[in-house]
Amino acid sequence: MFFGLSLVWPFNPGVLLFLLLLIAFYLLGLRGLRHHPAQSDGVERRHIMAFCVALGLMALVLLTPIDTIARTQLFSVHMAQLVLLTTLCAPLLLYASPAALLRPLTELVGVRTMLRVLTRPLVASVLFNLLFLLWHAPRILHSALDNSTLYHVQVLSIFLAALLNWWPLLGSVHELRRMAYPIQMLYAFFDGQPVDIFAFILVFTGVTLFPFYAIPPELGLSTFADQAVGGALLLVPGFVDLVVMTPLFFRWLGQIEKQTKTADEERLEEYEYEEDEVQA
Repeated sequence: MFFGLSLVWPFNPGVLLFLLLLIAFYLLGLRGLRHHPAQSDGVERRHIMAFCVALGLMALVLLTPIDTIARTQLFSVHMAQLVLLTTLCAPLLLYASPAALLRPLTELVGVRTMLRVLTRPLVASVLFNLLFLLWHAPRILHSALDNSTLYHVQVLSIFLAALLNWWPLLGSVHELRRMAYPIQMLYAFFDGQPVDIFAFILVFTGVTLFPFYAIPPELGLSTFADQAVGGALLLVPGFVDLVVMTPLFFRWLGQIEKQTKTADEERLEEYEYEEDEVQA
């Protein structure tokens, strides 16, 4: 025990299988590209590094005592676990999967149709926020905490929804991601509002919503203080959304500048053509 915190390593066969399947599909995708050298240019070492980092972080929070603490002792660690999975691991995994790697999968008729629906900005946002909030209804969360399998269904379902939620901004298959930069900025801003409101409720209501955790007395932490820390951590994705909006804004300005420059050049060419016609 460390300050009363559990050091028990959990046995999560479902999570382990999920991670092994991710590795297997990624390696199969890379192997397929080796047989098509013309398509392999899209996969670089940075993509493979991003995949390894994402998998390493997922293993850290799901297969170590961190998971035991998140499920039994501290709501704040549970929130840290989810924030790490949805705000860092999910975008890293999408970044690690360029179009050359995903296209064979997305070209399958059933998969393509499903992704077209699930990655629509409104659908992806509603699905993620609704799933996150439903899983954190007090009674449902209490049931998940009492059942390790159900708890990991909760965590992995939120993670998968986060992948869909990030797709409109980071999805590499552009046929499934067509949004102008202003729409992307609006998406990044409004998408996080429901979870942000939930976070503010956790921090400022003064009411303990989740009295189910066995907080070690050695920490000297009240149930509400633990909840408030979890709520504060849940505000981190909102700041990440602002960070994401910044490069989108500058890309939009660059696009406007490029369009303006092209229009000016076309007008200049038309003017010179008319001058030549007059002189002729």
